[in-house]
Formats: sequence, structure tokens, C-alpha cells
Amino acid sequence: MTSRIEKLCEERSILLTEQRRIVARVLSESSDHPSVKELYSRAAAIDASLSIATVYRTLRLFEEAGILERHAFDGRESRYEEASTDHHDHLIDIDTGVVVEFQNEEIENLQEEIATRLGFELVGHRLELYGRKIK
Repeated sequence: MTSRIEKLCEERSILLTEQRRIVARVLSESSDHPSVKELYSRAAAIDASLSIATVYRTLRLFEEAGILERHAFDGRESRYEEASTDHHDHLIDIDTGVVVEFQNEEIENLQEEIATRLGFELVGHRLELYGRKIK
């Protein structure tokens, strides 16, 4: 079965070698925002001949094609997610690095109001919240 990312690569005429295909599948199956090391570990479990350099090159190719988004939350190592047309924001656990996606219409409206009040037309934004899980 062809993954979402593989389909996007085909639509953008990106040549998918078997190793790139593995990276694409691992990314499509990820429910988190994996780092390069995490992606490499998952992909190498499928194909031990895959190098971390191949993972880096593949991620850069996918990012340049608009298939992936790279995030460097709070200066930590980069994490990746499939590019989305649906806007969402992120809440990052500073102890574990876990990234939680969320959408909140009140926050979206407030940002629009603030931009308008300050004389701007809001054309985009990125919201990252950092916190610690309450125990």
C-alpha cells in the first residue's frame, strides 16, 4: 500500500528509491513528530543498510518539496511532520519533548483581533506553547 507521503512524492515527480520509500513510509506511519535519530532508528529496523546521511538527504528533499515541515522547538533537535493544509499549533512538554498538536478557535480569533488592532493583516503565524505535565 502506498503511503500519503509516497503519493505526494509521486505528484511532485520525486524519484523514490527503495530507501527513500522506507523513510516516506516511516514518516507516514508516525503519530509523533520524530527527530532524525528517531526516524533513522525506525527506518534502519526495516533496512539495516540505510545510512543516517540518506535520512538527512531524504528529509531535506521532502522539506524542499513542501511535503514535510521541520520544527526546532525551543532550540532542540529538529522534528518533522507531514506538511498540512489544516492549521494547528503545538504544545511541547519541556521534560519529555512530547509534542501535542491542538486547534483552538478562540486563540485564532484573538490573534486576528490583535493583528487588526495593531494595523496588520494577519497572513500567517506559528504558535508554540511550552509546559510541564501536571502530576
